[in-house]
Amino acid sequence: MTAPRIAFLDVDGTILDHGRTIAASTIEAVRAARAAGCLVFLSTGRAAGDIDPRVRAIGFDGAITNGGAYATLGDEVIVADPMPRDAVERLVGYFDEHGILYFLQTDAAVYATPEAQAATAAFMEQWLSVHDDADEPQTAPQRAPRFLDVADIDPDHVAKAVFLGEDPATLERARADLGDRFHVVAGSMPLPGGTNGEIGMSGTTKGSAIERVLERLGIDPADSIGIGDSWNDVEMFEVCGVGIAMGNAEDALKARADEVTTSVREDGVYNAFVRHGLVAG
Repeated sequence: MTAPRIAFLDVDGTILDHGRTIAASTIEAVRAARAAGCLVFLSTGRAAGDIDPRVRAIGFDGAITNGGAYATLGDEVIVADPMPRDAVERLVGYFDEHGILYFLQTDAAVYATPEAQAATAAFMEQWLSVHDDADEPQTAPQRAPRFLDVADIDPDHVAKAVFLGEDPATLERARADLGDRFHVVAGSMPLPGGTNGEIGMSGTTKGSAIERVLERLGIDPADSIGIGDSWNDVEMFEVCGVGIAMGNAEDALKARADEVTTSVREDGVYNAFVRHGLVAG
């Protein structure tokens, strides 16, 4: 019996156009590939509870979430690696000491300080004032993102941290200060200025979770493809037989992939699936 092929898809900037729209061709490609016997997984930095319902409704065989800290196959949990409590305490202390706005993710939800919530809401208002499409009001993201109060989080269930900084050097400083224990990568929020980043435990990446999923399924990495547009996709590119960058990815990230497809607005997922024979063109 021939082993199934498997595809791992990033969400923001790959399936979802940063909170706005999903190309009809992407939905078609995922459903057609699954109907033909290919497995299709989400592979996202988002918490499982923070994935847009429109994305979930497409239908997937499983999901890698929180940048690799969690992974599921249907209802089966394959990976569940939250941060140790002392690691969470170190991150929160670092953010507080340096005045950095931050979010903490569990697998179920995203928690934020009041200041981070206010900054995000202000950014969303600014972003939407530029990008709102009067012809597609139903596709616009929520204007007031709902986060839970970080004071209520269980520190034993934190999977990942996200931070915002007005100073563009915040990311590189965090790498230098925290790189001994943590995996620090540039974030994918389309901020108008400053910087943002994601922090997980060292060794916890989309790639590490994909390796465990492939082992569980008995699938050779050569039979897998990974498609994404963000810096947390690098390890996915390295593990999968073919790593594919979206056309809207940064040029430096495209250079880390095996190939480049078209953008999220130009049927990037569909075109990649056709090219690799997961669906008929």
